[in-house]
Amino acid sequence: MEYDVVIVGAGPAGLSTACRLRQLNPEVSVCVVEKGSEVGAHILSGAVFETTALNELFPDWKEKGAPLHTEVTGDDIYMLTGAEKALKIPGLFVPKTMHNHGNYIISLGNLCRWLAEQAEALGVEIFPGFAASEILFNDDGSVKGIATGDMGVSAGGEQKDSYMPGMELHAKYTVFSEGCRGQLGKQLIAKFKLDEGKEPQHYGIGIKELWTIPPEQHQQGLVVHTAGWPLSESGSAGGSFLYHIEDNQVVVGLITDLSYSNPHVSPFDEFQRYKHHPVIAKYLTGGARVSYGARAIVKGGLQSQPKMSFPGGLLVGDNAGTLNFAKIKGTHTAMKSGMIGAEVIAEALAGNRQSDDLTSYAAAYKASWAWKELHTQRNFGPAQHKWGNLLGSAYAFIDINIFNGKLPWTLSDPTPDYAQLKPAADCPKIVYPKPDGKLSFDKLSSVFLSNTNHEEDQPCHLQLKDKDIPIQVNLAKFDEPAQRYCPAGVYEVIDNPDGSKRFQINAQNCVHCKTCDIKDPAQNITWVAPEGTGGPNYPNM
Repeated sequence: MEYDVVIVGAGPAGLSTACRLRQLNPEVSVCVVEKGSEVGAHILSGAVFETTALNELFPDWKEKGAPLHTEVTGDDIYMLTGAEKALKIPGLFVPKTMHNHGNYIISLGNLCRWLAEQAEALGVEIFPGFAASEILFNDDGSVKGIATGDMGVSAGGEQKDSYMPGMELHAKYTVFSEGCRGQLGKQLIAKFKLDEGKEPQHYGIGIKELWTIPPEQHQQGLVVHTAGWPLSESGSAGGSFLYHIEDNQVVVGLITDLSYSNPHVSPFDEFQRYKHHPVIAKYLTGGARVSYGARAIVKGGLQSQPKMSFPGGLLVGDNAGTLNFAKIKGTHTAMKSGMIGAEVIAEALAGNRQSDDLTSYAAAYKASWAWKELHTQRNFGPAQHKWGNLLGSAYAFIDINIFNGKLPWTLSDPTPDYAQLKPAADCPKIVYPKPDGKLSFDKLSSVFLSNTNHEEDQPCHLQLKDKDIPIQVNLAKFDEPAQRYCPAGVYEVIDNPDGSKRFQINAQNCVHCKTCDIKDPAQNITWVAPEGTGGPNYPNM
């Protein structure tokens, strides 16, 4: 199938690209492919939303019924100094990036569903349930488009009765907006050396639950952020959030930086015990979980941002690392990166150009408020890694609040997250409390709430470069951390009858968070897209 533009991923960046293209030229043919069963099925975010990009894309978004229902009414920020103790930080001493006046607490999945409706009304074709699995190239090496994965292939590689071959989608330009650690984006960065001269990308793992709580404990519009305990006990960095949305519901989550060094750390279990802190438990006690999910987030900032153009296409959004970690927000910057991409592509198509390297994107992006925002706050993440949450936040206060990000240096963070792990024998073991079934829960009951499902008889989408490394190397040196960094119970070390060990992959549980692809110390695990429609089906996440 031939299009002017093919977009991979129906997240905020991809859909904004599609909408802007059709706004600029209604004659441009645009197709969006999305691996989730529907638009929004794989979307997971906090999310406090800044409307800057939406105001530009659809100035009349209120009249069009955009699902922004809860405006932020207050910010509470705590440093948790222990399992029972907390220090509330006065607003005067909080980095201004954490002030949320004028922002909205939203379901990003629902916003994407609404953006998809706007895109379709503009004439964009959207194909949910089709996973882009391969990049297609022209003879000159430029990107030609993508191919979607075959469906109905057994675990052994045979064609089943339900077999349906993938489609080739050809385009003059292809936009990759797969989100954090996109499978195809990762290949493009390597092929075209887009990260040459850049620092390694950095990541966190965000784990989130949606709760319904008693009405008397609900304060619609309240935003609560914390740092410190429990991650501080294991020497890890990160922070948490609890947002009061409408209908007596809250979203609660923990982001663990994947730069942690102790291989005994389990981000899932850190999140479970965090909910028992009195600052958080006072809202959740007596409530009920509605949904659960997990997703890696990209947090390296400008220092880690790759070149975003290559012959035949662009990287936009979190695929290119546009998230502003100082704000814990990336939707507005992702949308803007896609809108800029649409403008550059529309100009190229108007000049009858195709498949070239849209080098003008770099200048247009650098001239935007999105780049300027990331530049102002470029030192926040490295400061957190270098000095920890408390001193890092103090530095950020001075850098951002006092000097407005204009200090004449840029901090460096040159070690990849996976290379931070120390041998298990050199690190204290962590004994996590058993879940109580009221505030804390086990992995399998949590995955059940994510509505995750995959066709069971299909090739495993979690591929090992060397099947012996998990036991012979990772278990021996790091007590195989995949057992703990995965928030869905995908990876297990099993005892064989003869006393040996084997590595088991429960791919059916995978919530597509990509943490294994990022944190495996041997970089031995490659996440590839499973059969279309597989994975979580998040409602209101």
